[in-house]
Amino acid sequence: MVAFDSLMADKISKAARESPKTHVPINCTHVTEFVLVGLTDLQELKMPLFVVFSSVYFFTILGNLGLILVIRTDVRLNTPMYFFLSNLAFVDFCYSSVITPKMLGNFLYKQTTISFNACAAQLGCFLTFMVSECLLLASMAYDRYVAICNPLLYMVTMSPRICIQLVAVPHSYSFLVALFHTILTFRLSYCHSNIVNHFYCDDMPLLRLTDSDTHSKQFWIFACAGITFVSSLLIVFVSYMFIISAILRMRSAEGRLKAFSTCSSHMLVVTIFYGTLIFMYLQPSSNHSLDTDKMASVFYTVIIPMLNPMIYSLRNKDVKDALKKVIINRHQACVFAKLRK
Repeated sequence: MVAFDSLMADKISKAARESPKTHVPINCTHVTEFVLVGLTDLQELKMPLFVVFSSVYFFTILGNLGLILVIRTDVRLNTPMYFFLSNLAFVDFCYSSVITPKMLGNFLYKQTTISFNACAAQLGCFLTFMVSECLLLASMAYDRYVAICNPLLYMVTMSPRICIQLVAVPHSYSFLVALFHTILTFRLSYCHSNIVNHFYCDDMPLLRLTDSDTHSKQFWIFACAGITFVSSLLIVFVSYMFIISAILRMRSAEGRLKAFSTCSSHMLVVTIFYGTLIFMYLQPSSNHSLDTDKMASVFYTVIIPMLNPMIYSLRNKDVKDALKKVIINRHQACVFAKLRK
């Protein structure tokens, strides 16, 4: 932790008293690293939490990379829906990998510091993948709308070119938004404290440490988050309104069940993800605290990336069949290799 001597503190307080309404340039020692408080400061809880979150991260890696492998190796899954699903799995893997390894390390080491540049990189990557996931879920909702409401034109409408655009645009937009916010955050002055009351570098805990005016930054947070969240949620909502209307018009009960089953996994993932964000950002300010944010952040940065591949694998017959095929082929290959020896 960066230490500040009493003489510097006296100079700062004296300048503030002498000129409360005008800006006085003060030499301040900028922090070179931050201290992450983490989820808990109780030593007896750190090892059990390390075991729990290590297991969660293991299943996150196994689930998402396994889902990508299954989709890429099975010809039957070379469809737009599974193209989007493999991209979502990739984002979930990256999303979790930006946060979880550092959190696990902080459970083991007494020094829970992160360098200034590493903190900026973590914030930028976190924002990139969070916004990407939000927009990818909207792209997947549009894909389901086309599949159910215009099934005869599905492969024409969702051509490879359109699918790539529906993935490239969210990734490009999220990168630009993350870069913009990261630059704004780390151009601020951090002089008096470097203790971040969180388990990773996030905007709101960092803004509580800065000595600079944060009105402009908070405006851009509200504007970008509002545009991204409202637009993606609106696309999802409108898409499912048309989907539900189309399902209700189907005469066959079997057809309605099949159409609903193709959307059920995505609906569940959307409900969990958006529900968590709504709980975190739209709760009353009187109930809002960084400790509450930590709990919500654990859910959507660590738990949701593990749940998504499980939801799609367990509720999707095609994925389960493809997974069984991969396991059987792998087993047969091992048996054949042993027989050759």
